[in-house]
Amino acid sequence: MIALPLASSITAIHGVHAFFHSTGFVLVRNAAIVLGVVFWLGLAFWVHKDARRRVDNPFLVLLATLLGLVPPYIGPVVYLLFRPAETRDDARSRRVELRVLEQQLARAQPACPVCSSAVEPEYLACPVCTTMLRYPCAHCKAPLEPLWQMCPYCASPIAPAQVDLDAALTAEAKKIALVDGTIPLVPRAEPHVADA
Repeated sequence: MIALPLASSITAIHGVHAFFHSTGFVLVRNAAIVLGVVFWLGLAFWVHKDARRRVDNPFLVLLATLLGLVPPYIGPVVYLLFRPAETRDDARSRRVELRVLEQQLARAQPACPVCSSAVEPEYLACPVCTTMLRYPCAHCKAPLEPLWQMCPYCASPIAPAQVDLDAALTAEAKKIALVDGTIPLVPRAEPHVADA
């Protein structure tokens, strides 16, 4: 009775041995090994390419490539955990964008209309060339823009500036005496005998 189970186990072992040494299994095993090696080398190549895109130092690129090779399949996972978050091109683009934004902010800062020096919004006059930029409110002394009708800080009405339009037009006419050199823009006053 003991011989019967022993004979069936020997037959089962012989069947398993025959399966593992069969041509089909050997072909599938060899194909799986080749595929595993190709995938392993592909991962190492990917780690090398990715490290070159993210790291400037050639020694660190070599170290990352070796890490992708030496512990098969585990090295690329470790590299993914410790690689830089952005590529060198992304970092360069971010620096350029920040520089452009800083330049736009610098241009958005108000400047004196005469000397172009930077002025703050609350300045009444330019500290460099002493040009009056704004006038103070009569009640709260806050800086006011020229077109405002009311002070936004104390709500007091602003009287329009008393401008002598005749004097301003006469001064402008003196600058431009003739149009085309022949026709006077503003008739010139004739000197009176009594004035002389």
